This record gives sequence, structure tokens and C-alpha cells, in this order.
Amino acid sequence: MDPLPTPQTQPGREGLAALLAQPRTALVGLDFDGTLAPIVPDPEQARAHPDAVPALAELAPKIASVAVITGRPAEVAVRYGGFDGVPGLEHLTVLGHYGAERWDAATRTLTAPAPHPGVAAVRAELPGLLERSGAGAGTWIEEKGRAVAVHTRRAADPQAAFEALRGPLTDLAARHGLIVEPGRLVLELRPPGMDKGVALLDHARAAGAGCVVYAGDDLGDLPAFAAVDELRKNGTPGLLVCSGSTEVTELAERADLVVDGPEGVVDLLRRLAAQLG
Repeated sequence: MDPLPTPQTQPGREGLAALLAQPRTALVGLDFDGTLAPIVPDPEQARAHPDAVPALAELAPKIASVAVITGRPAEVAVRYGGFDGVPGLEHLTVLGHYGAERWDAATRTLTAPAPHPGVAAVRAELPGLLERSGAGAGTWIEEKGRAVAVHTRRAADPQAAFEALRGPLTDLAARHGLIVEPGRLVLELRPPGMDKGVALLDHARAAGAGCVVYAGDDLGDLPAFAAVDELRKNGTPGLLVCSGSTEVTELAERADLVVDGPEGVVDLLRRLAAQLG
């Protein structure tokens, strides 16, 4: 196994050193789409990288906790990830809908609050809005239970469709008490107060994490990056990893370590597990 890559920042190097020195206090947080699973044209066809579960099963018993933090429903992430019933993943938690839902591998139980009523209202209005906008051709709606998303990746000009819809969707969300979360050619309408930073901080505190690693690929991961920065300011070492892509550069600019997409993330997990013996 090749040696671990060296983070490009001093805080990142300190975070990695802390994990290696005291792995039993370490929390590893991971986004799903674009980080553990390659981005695909149809999100319903997304699946974890074939080596992701074996790598996680090798690493998880050696650290305090692994948390997959995603905008997807927790049950969907568990199913698409293939996480259920895997020996070695007993310390895995899936925080779905940005932490509103929680699935624990040890008990195989899912906990979730009631959905926000604004989601149903937005869902009913979206088809008409897309038709009126003129950006409807090639755009499509993804049902996410506690949120709803509009994808433009299949449009003739995906970026133009994304920009044309951003304002109207923001207005629609606001009328129903929701917010818009932009991503990689997708605009998600969801309740406020839910983000990956809040989910990561809550989980880190509950786990008593002595160091935190977080890997993500998209704008929705920026709050989790900010959460790690906050933890570091308060004395908890951390490492920020970007699952690199050409579609989102802001995360790469903020990261301590940039790897080559989900394959690079999986390779990093395997190297960490090997290093910990």
C-alpha cells in the first residue's frame, strides 16, 4: 500500500497526525454523491464506488465513528451505498436530509421527524414553473421526500438552464418557507436549518470526537468545511478533503487535501485503514 498523501496545509497535517496518533477518538464524515458515489446523469442510478464499502468496513472498526452525511433520504443512501448488514460497519451512521434523518448500522433503525409542509406545496407548483420558465426541456424533478430538487444536467445548455431557474426557484421556495441549496447542476428546495455543518458538529459532539475528517465535493459541503474550521479553532484537529471535480472549484480551494473523485476518496480510506494496522 502506498503511503498517505501529505495535506497541503499545516492545519490539515495536524489533523491527519491527530487521527493517526489517536484513531479511537476520530470521526470520519463523508458526503455520498460525488464523494463515495460517482456523479451520474440519473441520481436514481447512483451507487457507491465498488470499493467504498470494503474500505469503510476495514477502517470503521479502528476509529470512533464513520458518518455519511447526505441530502438524500437516509434510507436511500443506505440502499444505494450498500451499507446495511455489512460486518465491520457497526460504527456507521447515515445522516440523511442534512441530518434531519438518522440511520444507525448497529441497530439498523431509522429516526426522522415529520416533513415540512412547504415541500408538498412546492412539489405541486414545480411542473408549471418549469414549463413557464422556458428552461423545462431537459430539466427534471427529483423527489427527495423531505426536499425536492431540479436537475439541469440533461438540458441542451445545462449551466444556462441552471442560472435561468435559480431566481424563480428561490422565489418559490421563499413563499413556502424553504430555501434553495445550489449544487452541481442541481437546485434543491428544502427546509431551512438543515445543513451538513450542523449535522457534523452535532455528531462530533455526541461522539466525543478528538479529531474530525470530512470529505465532500459540492457547495452543500461548505457548511461541513466551516464546521471543521470551527472545531479546529476550538482545539479539535481536523482534516478537510475535497473529492475533486472540474464543476466545483471552491471546495478544492478550501481543502487541506484534494483527491481524484470517489476513487481517490476510497483510496485514501484504504490507506488510512492500512496505516492504522
